[in-house]
Amino acid sequence: MKKIELEIVALSHSITQTQSYAVVLGEINGLRRLPIVIGGSEAQAIAVALERMSPSRPLTHDLMKNFMMAFSVGLHEIVINDLQEGIFYSKLVCNSENDTVEIDSRTSDALALAVRFGCPIYTYDKILDQAGVMMDNDLNPGQEITENLSTQNINDSDNLRGMSLEDLNKLLADVLEQEDYIKAISIRDEIKSRGKN
Repeated sequence: MKKIELEIVALSHSITQTQSYAVVLGEINGLRRLPIVIGGSEAQAIAVALERMSPSRPLTHDLMKNFMMAFSVGLHEIVINDLQEGIFYSKLVCNSENDTVEIDSRTSDALALAVRFGCPIYTYDKILDQAGVMMDNDLNPGQEITENLSTQNINDSDNLRGMSLEDLNKLLADVLEQEDYIKAISIRDEIKSRGKN
């Protein structure tokens, strides 16, 4: 079967499930998108890596990467290789000097590691046919089918807009200390937007 390369195009609150998030993968050079529901901690692990944040202590996926690197094991690619009863199955394709090994993984963990290693993400046509959605050809490449990376609801966004820059910087320091990196992204984006104006 031919593998299709994907990239992470969005991360947002899941509209269908509370306390869950959706990571949206997009077909490279194509219009199909693959939304996958993941848990909050996994969403945070992906967001931290996407935004290149540096937690004060290594998160679980950072530890896993450090462990693999210490023993000269690389992550060559991840493959979302099955979909059963709404659950995606993935494998990590790891390589060392002498061997290549495929390891079963939850898709959310595989994505968190893929972002850290900068390795490609693949799936197959049958999975995109089953669970993918087609984007409208008229959309610009930057437009996505979900909310932006911010996980705050409209009221929280309005609250951030009403805060002074000094208060936003204090709040950012507080949420980073609490290791709430998803909320930190929203605050940082609000601070950045004011710098553009």
